[in-house]
Amino acid sequence: MARILITSGPTREYLDPVRYLTNASSGSMGRALALAVLERGHQVVVVSGPVEIEYPAGAELHWVLTTEEMLATCRRVFPACDGLIGAAAPCDYRSQQVAKDKIHKTGQPLQLELIETPDIVATLAAEKLPHQWIVGFALETDDAHFRAITKLQQKKCDLVVLNGPQAMHAADTQVEILNRRGEVSAAFSGSKEVVSSHILAEIEAQLMQQT
Repeated sequence: MARILITSGPTREYLDPVRYLTNASSGSMGRALALAVLERGHQVVVVSGPVEIEYPAGAELHWVLTTEEMLATCRRVFPACDGLIGAAAPCDYRSQQVAKDKIHKTGQPLQLELIETPDIVATLAAEKLPHQWIVGFALETDDAHFRAITKLQQKKCDLVVLNGPQAMHAADTQVEILNRRGEVSAAFSGSKEVVSSHILAEIEAQLMQQT
């Protein structure tokens, strides 16, 4: 039995007390993956951004808001896990300055200076123990395979699950799994629950038998 960390949902990066940057991630893939982990007899730890879904009762759940909070929580719980499935869609950028009060209209353009947030998967991959494995997600709109392979290499993942933006807020999804050599080792489509079960089977076959 393995103990698996799953990141899920979006994060928020505030511009002022009421406005924030985020994305359309619903957390439904993370929930489906958590359910698949439990159904296959493993333990699951879920670190989730703000979502409106309910995770399986058997999951150890940690709620976070920002990308930095998600990273900090993952760094705390990951050492006690065997692997990571990075299904979350954390914000890649945050405002360099967060306004203390609500930003009001002035009739003039508003310029924002954005800086990159920490990369959660890459950070955990750099800190992982020899027996631990990393599975990343790549949601791409163009040059999908090239960008997924780049993420695989740069983030030092053991596998990457490639999907597209049509999966956001949808019941179904279509994915390809890229192995360490950047080859498509499997492809699945269907409900997120069915696809998640297939993904877990691939992880067990390709990574967990090596631990």
